[in-house]
Amino acid sequence: MYNDPVIVAYGRSPCCRARKGGLAQMHPIEYSAQTLKGVLAKVPQLDPALIDDVITGCAAPVNEMSMNVSRLIVNRAGLPESVCGQTINRFCSSGLQAIATASNAILAGQMKCVVAGGVECMTRCFAPYPEEQKDPWFDENYIGGYMTMGETAERVVERYGISRERMEEMALRSHTLAAKARKEGKLNKCIIPIVDQDGNLVEYDDGILADMDGNLKTSMEKMASMKPCFREQGTVTAATSSQTTDAAAYVVIMAAGLAEELGIKPIAKLKGFAVAGCDATVMGIGPIFAVPKVMEQVGMKVGDMDVIEINEAFASQSLACIDTLGFDMAKTNPYGGAMALGHPMGATGAFLTMKALDYLQDPETAGKYALVTMCIGGGMGAAGVYELL
Repeated sequence: MYNDPVIVAYGRSPCCRARKGGLAQMHPIEYSAQTLKGVLAKVPQLDPALIDDVITGCAAPVNEMSMNVSRLIVNRAGLPESVCGQTINRFCSSGLQAIATASNAILAGQMKCVVAGGVECMTRCFAPYPEEQKDPWFDENYIGGYMTMGETAERVVERYGISRERMEEMALRSHTLAAKARKEGKLNKCIIPIVDQDGNLVEYDDGILADMDGNLKTSMEKMASMKPCFREQGTVTAATSSQTTDAAAYVVIMAAGLAEELGIKPIAKLKGFAVAGCDATVMGIGPIFAVPKVMEQVGMKVGDMDVIEINEAFASQSLACIDTLGFDMAKTNPYGGAMALGHPMGATGAFLTMKALDYLQDPETAGKYALVTMCIGGGMGAAGVYELL
């Protein structure tokens, strides 16, 4: 049908370490605008004036990402004034939510072409929530409301009996697979190189603990020596937590009829999307509730997926979800996950989408269906199923 929403292009900036990486000295609007322009350059048949809206997910829309950052990115990218922008926030799933929101608007006939994705500059926004700004009601009635993510990760460890050694094994796996994927060029397919403040190109994800030849700079022994981050007697460390990251990512979605008129070949479509709530004190288990909802929606099973991308917010919550949902590890995060590549919160959902679609299109691993899922601060989970066209 004319209004069936299809993905026709996508791209992202490199994922760079907050405060230390390649984007740390740049304004997030600048690297987001470069990313947006780079993605649109992949579909030269598309007149930018045909874009109805740019939907940008941002989990911490403060400081340089305040105002309506999406509209500012549109302006900075030099798009026509007729192109609108909206910023949305569902914490860690904001990028995936942006894609779902765009798809729904096209399906409803309200729009014909939307660019959706996200941005996060954790260099400048990541800090504990100020005590004076909290609603005291939560202290006595719902302690998970403002609970730190690290504390929720420790509570998942307790509830699911996950050992520190197993978490560190998963972290090492993440770096190993990411290093291999970067060396083989599989992570670079969707990267839009960014020109930094000094005129240098930022071209690669820089959080992976390995050199460019894939030689690891970490080990089980090194991880075992690290101190817990969130509890004095805890087991969750920096190694078994996602990295704080700066990045932007965008997907071009349009009505199938418009794509046909413009001679643009569709890549994939979002077949289903679901969110679900859970106990906020163990927010990391959100996918356990969201994945069954989306599978019922699309009439499929987890085993039907050719690749699964789960955000590695923490090793503890990832393992709890993987165990409970019965994910096949051979299909799960094959290019590494957030413990190696980072978690640019507002952009993560779009970033995982691109990893999944690149995997499906790789001749060595060709497939048709992908599951993208993540936990969400505040006690939620999100899941999306993609179909390659």
